[in-house]
Amino acid sequence: MTNSSRIIKIGFLVFGALLLASATWAQNCPPAAERIAKAYGLDSWGQIDGIRYTFNVDRPGLKLSRSWVWEPKTDHVTYEGKDKAGNPVKATYVRSQLSSQPADVKNEIDPGFVNDQYWLIFPFHTCWDTGADVQDKGMQKLPLGKGSARLVSVKYPSAGGYTPGDTWDLYVGTDDRVEELLFRHGVSQKPVIKVTIVRWAGYKKAGPLLVSTDHRGTADGKPVNITFTNVAVKLTGSDTWVNAQ
Repeated sequence: MTNSSRIIKIGFLVFGALLLASATWAQNCPPAAERIAKAYGLDSWGQIDGIRYTFNVDRPGLKLSRSWVWEPKTDHVTYEGKDKAGNPVKATYVRSQLSSQPADVKNEIDPGFVNDQYWLIFPFHTCWDTGADVQDKGMQKLPLGKGSARLVSVKYPSAGGYTPGDTWDLYVGTDDRVEELLFRHGVSQKPVIKVTIVRWAGYKKAGPLLVSTDHRGTADGKPVNITFTNVAVKLTGSDTWVNAQ
């Protein structure tokens, strides 16, 4: 895997399976985070047996795509992408058994999975990641667009995870949907991108979940476009993928 595949790494708390987090969020979720997470379908997360998506990045000097199938109830991950030579790479693993996986899975593929999954469903992590500091900072000017929105800031601890100390600033509309997001790297040693500011657009429904498929803005002042394609979910009791539309 190439170093460029690490673009826009995020910070997160080390977790085993999101099942545990999603089962306990109701007791710990700050009100501002709960409103956002519910707007994206958090109450229906238990219906999701699988979620499929391709994460795409387009910025000057870099284009990449990574495809994932994640089964959250078992934390089973299937990955398809390319290595630094452009050759196809596939991997399948269970995240609770990560320590027994090859080095490329532990050091490249799983960090990529966490990064891409956060960009897709970060509103849920505002509730799931109970160690993060969530603050409702009231109405603030949008960093990219005109006007203002409610700023809900999510800051991760300075230790633990792949890139500790990261901050996600969510600018939220009256419908509790994210309008813009400002991401800052924390104390990671060599972040590829320090500050990313994007609009959240291209909203679609994948079964009961709401997802933003188009994040356009800047990464350290240069244009960046983060998109999600082939988004679909598989609901409990069904073998059929429900495409986002």
